[in-house]
Amino acid sequence: MTSDQRVVVIGGGLAGLRLAQRLGPAAAVTVLGEETRAPYNRVLLAEVLAGRYAPEVTALPAPGPALRRGVRAVRIDRTDRTVLCDDGTVAQYDTLVLATGSNAVLPPLRGLFEPQGRDLPDGVHAFRTMDDCLALSAALRPGVRAVVIGGGLLGVSAARALAARGAQVVLAQQGERLMERQLDAEASALLHTHLTSLGVEIHTECRVRGLRIQPTGGPGAAPPAGQARPAGQARPATRGGTRKVTGVELADGYRLEADLVVLACGVRPRTGLARAAGLDVRTGIVVDDHLRTGDPHIHAIGDCAEHAGQVYGLAGAALEQADVLAAVLTGGPATYTGTRALTRLTLGGTENASLDLAAFGETTALPGDDVVRLADATRRTYRKVVLRGDRLVGGVLLGELSTVGALARTWEGGEAPHDLFHLLTDDGGH
Repeated sequence: MTSDQRVVVIGGGLAGLRLAQRLGPAAAVTVLGEETRAPYNRVLLAEVLAGRYAPEVTALPAPGPALRRGVRAVRIDRTDRTVLCDDGTVAQYDTLVLATGSNAVLPPLRGLFEPQGRDLPDGVHAFRTMDDCLALSAALRPGVRAVVIGGGLLGVSAARALAARGAQVVLAQQGERLMERQLDAEASALLHTHLTSLGVEIHTECRVRGLRIQPTGGPGAAPPAGQARPAGQARPATRGGTRKVTGVELADGYRLEADLVVLACGVRPRTGLARAAGLDVRTGIVVDDHLRTGDPHIHAIGDCAEHAGQVYGLAGAALEQADVLAAVLTGGPATYTGTRALTRLTLGGTENASLDLAAFGETTALPGDDVVRLADATRRTYRKVVLRGDRLVGGVLLGELSTVGALARTWEGGEAPHDLFHLLTDDGGH
């Protein structure tokens, strides 16, 4: 890539800005960022909601003049190599990079939207952007009743943040256990116990069917037959006017009263632009080992990209892909072979009410695998690693993470652990 080659990046998040930073100020880079606010790290949104961090703490490094804020790309013309923006401007490119990220999944709940409408009822919040976070924070007050729908990483983070702010929190998880994608059954049970100790009421194998809605200030009709949990009547969904959530309906007929409902049902790659441009889209935008789509002039990185059938949706993968693509675009021999992702989370904000957890690789053993566990109920620690032959293929740690660095390095390097017990103990990384 020469300095006069035009690189247009669609997406002003972690991946897009990292790429612009790696290409350097001498490159002719334009980043189109849809959000009007300064770029921020989404990983820290739960800390902002919990009141532990001010929004300014989440700021990403200043991108300089390369970033155009508040500009949304609406169409890609692959023949002319142009991007049409919603403000009427046209950006020409020699290389186009799609770093469009992902959207919060809005589940098909009865009452969530009016017919042909896309406005969420008052009190219902997604939890994906800083605007989502600040709107939810502004609605909080001590004792407010909040139902979090989703028990994955996002839902668990939201639930503990709301509890830290004094809300009465109910977490509804459709699956059998919390964070089932990252944690094994034992670790998930410990997480369940910890959240319960923070005051979070948890219901697993619990499907939410719909929302209870009433017009603001309007009279409510009598509720349908059924039991309520906790006690109290919720008003039915209505159409027209301002709509306010008053509760959620579960598939088994129970109702939960709610002043706030948080939709933490995961994320979905933003692929509309790529699909409309005729690029190969499956779950994400399909890319090869050079993070290139079927069009040699268009690449994709971050949450929107699918490599070797995998969409990561993790900050570590987005940064690694941006670094590899920067090397590719500047003529380096780099290739992307996938990311070995490590998930880390801190729950609670005080010494006596906190829980650190980490998970990497395959946390559920296959037949023939060896499993080593160390647990200390007094110290509230749990460590488990999975071995396949002489290779470490995954692990879970809760409570004490001093050894996670050494374990992760062994896992990432595909090395045979020479002294597994040493790696699992507190001095394993020293």
